[in-house]
Amino acid sequence: MTERTRTVGFLRRATVTSAALAVAALAGGCGPGGGTDRAAEPGQQPSAAMTPKEALLAAVPDGTEGTIRFSGRDSSSTLSGVVDPAAKGAEITTAVKDADLGFTTTLSFRIVADEAWMKVKFSNTKGLTGFPKLPDRWLRLDRARITDAESAPVYEGADLGNAGPLIEAATEVKEEADRRYAGTIDLTSGEAAKVLDAEEMTALGAKAAAVPFTAQVGPDGNLAALSLQVPAAGGRKAYEYLVQYRDYGTAPKVTAPTGTAAQEAPAAAYELLNG
Repeated sequence: MTERTRTVGFLRRATVTSAALAVAALAGGCGPGGGTDRAAEPGQQPSAAMTPKEALLAAVPDGTEGTIRFSGRDSSSTLSGVVDPAAKGAEITTAVKDADLGFTTTLSFRIVADEAWMKVKFSNTKGLTGFPKLPDRWLRLDRARITDAESAPVYEGADLGNAGPLIEAATEVKEEADRRYAGTIDLTSGEAAKVLDAEEMTALGAKAAAVPFTAQVGPDGNLAALSLQVPAAGGRKAYEYLVQYRDYGTAPKVTAPTGTAAQEAPAAAYELLNG
């Protein structure tokens, strides 16, 4: 899932790189930002004067709500974690299954202010060899040793699922019962054009200009879910692009790993990240 932050895009590229390393021997961001400006305070009912699109944008997390759990999925990967705006922190985990060889790469990042750590796990690898040997600990990253330093993991806001830029690109938004919304999104517009990878956008062609979506806002006025029904294109089946937010203000805080839970990243970690 190529998400709003460059961090998640970097995470996805790293899983692709790890797969390539394994195959030799045997899935960025829409740019920085902390979500859209809210048109209403958290927990408040939107003003009657607001359009459905404005009301939905007002529900997107912007960092004022405290810690948040999130999850998401697309055609090939899943994503989950916690964001902690007060600490400028996030913990993000993605799992990507190799379609041909069947193994799964699970890659996690933990970010606190200017520091970042990673964990990597390979599963379903029976009969396969050549995977990097990495400790089962949080591996502290030295940004100077990451080739593409500009895309190194950093904290970039609360809206890790692209809800803000996607809703901004909505060409139609209707409010239904029980704080539910529906409409269409133009994935070729603005920052939304960076949510899916370039190859998929090319395959979608004109279909990308009117992708159906639904969204659910919780009783607290915060966004609970955003779902896009991405149509089949270029030999890829139709799928759901889903983002979910929950536990606003009650999710666990994100802290730096300490003691035996962490160590400096070995050379093999940088070889994986740098390809």
